[in-house]
Amino acid sequence: MVSHRLSRIFILVCGLLAFAGLFHTLQYVSAPRKSVVADTEGPWSRGDGEQAAATGSYAANATATWPASDEGDGGLLRAAMVALVRNSEMDGIRSTIRQVDDRFNRDYGYPYILLNDVDFTEEFMEKVQAITRAKVYFGKLPASHWGLSDYVTEDKVKAALEQNKDRYLYGGSYSYRLMCRYQSGFIHKHPLLKNLDWYWRIEPGVKYYCGMSYDPFRYMRDNNMVYGYTIAPTEKQLTVETLWNTTRQWMLENPDLLPDSSFVRWAINEKSQYNMCHFWSNFEIVNLAFYRSKAYESYFQHLDRAGGFFYERWGDAPVHSIAAAMLLRKDQIHWFEDVGYWHVGYGHCPQKPELSRNCICDAKQTFMYNSKCQRRFNEVDNISRDQALELARLPDR
Repeated sequence: MVSHRLSRIFILVCGLLAFAGLFHTLQYVSAPRKSVVADTEGPWSRGDGEQAAATGSYAANATATWPASDEGDGGLLRAAMVALVRNSEMDGIRSTIRQVDDRFNRDYGYPYILLNDVDFTEEFMEKVQAITRAKVYFGKLPASHWGLSDYVTEDKVKAALEQNKDRYLYGGSYSYRLMCRYQSGFIHKHPLLKNLDWYWRIEPGVKYYCGMSYDPFRYMRDNNMVYGYTIAPTEKQLTVETLWNTTRQWMLENPDLLPDSSFVRWAINEKSQYNMCHFWSNFEIVNLAFYRSKAYESYFQHLDRAGGFFYERWGDAPVHSIAAAMLLRKDQIHWFEDVGYWHVGYGHCPQKPELSRNCICDAKQTFMYNSKCQRRFNEVDNISRDQALELARLPDR
């Protein structure tokens, strides 16, 4: 009789515990997303830097609470997914964030940092935060980072836009040139990225096809990699007519900033011409120490003084790519073959069975396995600084 009563009590207690657990779960599922931060220094804030520009009513003096561990096997690295995005691209960036969460970030909770040259709307911030349980930081670009370069004249820029408007895509777009210059030389300087070591650039309206069972930031760190990409096409020659000549000048003027060994041969053909190969920077995972380095900053400033971001249409993709090839070794650059990805124009779907089984794309339809730039990546190797300078001395025929 006693044992029967104990059994009934035990069953009752288990039932109450199960109900409490269900109630807690329902509270968690239905709870509004919190901690949308716009006026702190961003993820991994150490409290020693200038404040980022705030936008909207979400500036609530909240502080980032992400663990800043970058040692051992536990904790997150100082990393985030970062996008430059307009208010009009709200649905596109929500779709991208949902896919990144589904494919990878739901298991980690890395924050998102969204940047805009104008204030984000209340609707934008509310709907973006609603799509993810990760923290989202909204920032406005410093005015000094966005606008006409000090090294070009407005009249000459207007003339260049008119001349190029029908020559190639975005040939007459001023805003596109602002974006390319910003992505090339300023995004890593935004206060919200101040304390990050790594960033994963994301774009609105792209597709991520494959599940990722590991942390790509940690993978790159543990393997001493600096720059990661997934698609490598060729650039339109008309958009970068003087980019290599300008790069050659920088190399010859700054030999002390070149590494002992680099992968620059990948981007330059046998006639010392830029072969138009580049890593598509709408997806890139990068150790930000690279963009913050003395060599990269010097290179960007040299390009900016030349005016090609405005007078031509130098994209951040060829700029990042030439810089990576020129300043890094091959083993520091990683092709994320397992990241199935699509951006308007090109897509990549892994073909290897061990990679494609986690993907929702057609492995028979992919760009990268036919890419001449990827074939060149596989075929060429590093060259010494002296060899790189020899290439720079050859005239661009």
